[in-house]
Amino acid sequence: MSTATLPLAGDTAPSTSATVEFRSLRRQFGATTALDGLDLTVRPGELLALLGPSGCGKTTALRILAGFETHDSGEVLVDGEDITRVPAHRRDAGMVFQSYSLFPHLTAADNVAFGLRMRGVGKAERLRRAQELLELVGLPQRAAHYPHQLSGGQQQRIALARALALQPRVLLLDEPLSALDAKVRLALREEIRRLQQELGITTLFVTHDQEEALSMADRVAVLRAGRLEQCAAPSELYSRPTTAFVAEFVGTMSRLPCTRTADGGVEVLGRRHPVDGALPADGPLHVLVRPEHVRLAPAAEGPALVVAAAFLGAVTRLTVRLPDGTEVKSDLPTEAAAALPLGSPAALTLPDRPVLVDRAPTPQP
Repeated sequence: MSTATLPLAGDTAPSTSATVEFRSLRRQFGATTALDGLDLTVRPGELLALLGPSGCGKTTALRILAGFETHDSGEVLVDGEDITRVPAHRRDAGMVFQSYSLFPHLTAADNVAFGLRMRGVGKAERLRRAQELLELVGLPQRAAHYPHQLSGGQQQRIALARALALQPRVLLLDEPLSALDAKVRLALREEIRRLQQELGITTLFVTHDQEEALSMADRVAVLRAGRLEQCAAPSELYSRPTTAFVAEFVGTMSRLPCTRTADGGVEVLGRRHPVDGALPADGPLHVLVRPEHVRLAPAAEGPALVVAAAFLGAVTRLTVRLPDGTEVKSDLPTEAAAALPLGSPAALTLPDRPVLVDRAPTPQP
């Protein structure tokens, strides 16, 4: 492994960014399938978010890549080399966990330099590199502080610096922001993205938070029950989800019953809407629409009734109920929403094209 110093802001990013490939990766824990044939490629230098609900396999995939977990079948390749039999300490990956995992008896500088010490790097070089990394994460003045003297956000910055100390080709981040309060989480989110772009390091970021994934990642891979549902740029994932699971997991959706039309479109609330692609073959259908695409207006005899309102700052999210009991959400400018108080009737306008058309869920007994 190279011992050249990490570049600071403005320097040239390293050319060691790796391609990571998961090929038909499977992992079973008793009767639970954590990964069910995962196929996914992470491009050199990109930040890819693994997004999904608890138990979908995202952390298992990360731990197998890091060498902390075994697999049952499949391959994990880094720059074309299968690393599944390579010991964890030789995989050239740095990892940051949800818990800060700092050594309480070591200073911030010594925590950062710990891996360098294990590699036999001399004390002077270790301290120089540690100070350089502390400057990189904005904490040069905290070198002599112990973990208990640091805030949660500062401790996670130290953990990030430690992960970068050995100049890994791949950086692995497992829910690194979930233990932090909202303001610190936002600041560190921006800091991680800045550092990743400056260093050009291939990064996998595990999260269950949609906003984190969409705001930080070059691409987002949505996992469900150990399988890849969709991998795309954040804007594409949000605007053009390929499955109903992705559509409803990423952002807010409303479902409305619809019927097929003879020309391959659908009819909703008496109005025809064109559809991109083929409709599901049979069964009752729903259209899925985003709240920002639904328009409401006061109407003395409108079909919708305002039943809830949530103030979100510049917009207010109104929920209206249709005569059949269907509830639809709409994001309106807060001033416009004031004209639609709770209990008032409203006219509802849907977008020309729904985000997705899906089979209606089977009613639960």
